[in-house]
Amino acid sequence: MPRLRLAFSLDLMGRMKLYGMAEAFRESLAGITPQSMTADTFLSMLLAREWDYRAQAAIARLTKNAVFRYKAYLEQIDYGTNRGLERNQMERLATLDFVHKGQNLFITGSLGTGKSYLACALGHEACKKGFRTFYANAPKLLGALKVAKVKGHLRLSSRRLSVVSCSSLMTYSLYLLMPRNVPSCSKLLRTGMKGNPLS
Repeated sequence: MPRLRLAFSLDLMGRMKLYGMAEAFRESLAGITPQSMTADTFLSMLLAREWDYRAQAAIARLTKNAVFRYKAYLEQIDYGTNRGLERNQMERLATLDFVHKGQNLFITGSLGTGKSYLACALGHEACKKGFRTFYANAPKLLGALKVAKVKGHLRLSSRRLSVVSCSSLMTYSLYLLMPRNVPSCSKLLRTGMKGNPLS
């Protein structure tokens, strides 16, 4: 009878998609968790595991949907190389205060200086904090929006972009210097990255 109850409990957890809780429960049955836990402590442990599981799953989902170019993290940035990076400035950006304020962050520089890497690192940080994030090469994205405009789908594409909290649009340094692209870039920033520019 106890085995049937345990199997029934695990089955219910699976049906209710309480995967983190089910994993912790299996560990308790295997003797991995302390047997001396009180009922309330055991329940708290199960709930905490479920919370952690969902949080990690959400981060993984946001990261996957962001389609980052690099698997980059702020903790891995090398400040020793001569790229003009300041640790204090990056730590301020890591708070994502500019996202909360709806401001735009421009990362500029010559080819090969790590602009895309920095954008991906900040994007990963945004995913960890629960922001919907999207990485795209600016010329390719604007090209796709132009195609959508021709096909009459621009409003739908813009609406999809506008739900993103943090957009990492790279390869600005040369692209924005081309006069014919200024109106498109300006409209894109107003649509998908609402707020004030931040240098």
